[in-house]
Amino acid sequence: MNTQTRKTIEAFDIANELFGDHLLQFQQHLINQNHAEGTIKQYIRCITALAEIMTAHKIAVEDLDEAQALELVTRTGWVKRRKIYAIFMAKCFVRFLNEQGAGKPPPPLTAKEIARTELRRDYEDFLRKQRGLSESTISHSWHFADRFLEFCFGEEIGDLSQITPADIAGFLQHVTMRTPPFRNKTLSSHLRSFFRYLFQTGKITTNLASGIPSVAQRFGTRLPRHLIPEQVETLLEAVRTDTPQSRRNYAMVLLLARLGLRPPEVIAMQIDDIDWRSGEIIVRGKGDRHDRLPLLPEVGAALADYIRLERVTTLRTLFITKRPPNKPFKDSQILNAILKKAFSRSDLTAPVPYAGAHILRHSLATNLVQRGASLEEISDTLRHRSRATTMHYARMDIDGLRSIAQPWPVTGGAE
Repeated sequence: MNTQTRKTIEAFDIANELFGDHLLQFQQHLINQNHAEGTIKQYIRCITALAEIMTAHKIAVEDLDEAQALELVTRTGWVKRRKIYAIFMAKCFVRFLNEQGAGKPPPPLTAKEIARTELRRDYEDFLRKQRGLSESTISHSWHFADRFLEFCFGEEIGDLSQITPADIAGFLQHVTMRTPPFRNKTLSSHLRSFFRYLFQTGKITTNLASGIPSVAQRFGTRLPRHLIPEQVETLLEAVRTDTPQSRRNYAMVLLLARLGLRPPEVIAMQIDDIDWRSGEIIVRGKGDRHDRLPLLPEVGAALADYIRLERVTTLRTLFITKRPPNKPFKDSQILNAILKKAFSRSDLTAPVPYAGAHILRHSLATNLVQRGASLEEISDTLRHRSRATTMHYARMDIDGLRSIAQPWPVTGGAE
């Protein structure tokens, strides 16, 4: 037995003596989450290094909290260039200990945290039961409400009845005047929703929602940015690489490019939403609206390849993370990241500095317009609820606009 092996065994014995059964339970927890054997070994090495320094400083498990674990693990010789991973692993282990009733419990919530938690719970229940909103919309609504409360009251609990229209105007100005410009068009509507809730539940006596102005969105007046069909095909080929998750990425982007799905709709898809026999898929759209779309052969083949050859999980969510425990994505930012890499790999120049996944939806609609599709066909393809939304793409029908354009007045042309 060489010296390195003996030191490893001794370190594991120290960790096993300090943490007892919790170490083996944590190891089994990692196995149950489908972590690779090499990853589990890295976790154990980090924990044994933490145990060694805890033993040297005579720190008991009962005194170990998250902050102290992070401070100790960065002082171990194991870290070196793996500091980020070590901190993440230490956090996971301490949280596991807390779930098992070991370790130092987290500090009690402050009065402000208690008040905000209660307000958030009540507000989210209101949106869920009274408005019937989706969980993602509810999360966004509280996000803006919380930002407003922080802007108004800071570290104080604050008295909701003391909020004035000037406070709301100041917050809107604070958010929208930043650089780069604020592009979220839902800010005002989320604030109105919050103040309607405060008024209807009696927390304020004046309905301030009616006085909240809309935020100007000047960037919405420009023509929709899009890619021509050849660029879309080049981008798809750039996504279709030899990386381990290439089949998943290709199937996700193909849903955007061929069917015009919104990024959150791709992330929300379930494996049961695919009807292979009838050749249809169910799209979980805005406001809990479910639509049936034809499963194009190209899209179906990409989904089948991903499911058969790459997808490893018992979850019903169709697209999952590549790393264990292979959970569903929290949001659709993964699609933006995939397209960003594809643009750099293909040497394509994006039409805007930040080209998000929505550009493929715009490209599908714009290319349909240029091929002579009617606005009704585009509205049905993109599943728009309002004709006004589809009318944005009418500006791309140059030939159609020429046919209704009036002659430019010239000198002496007027009678």
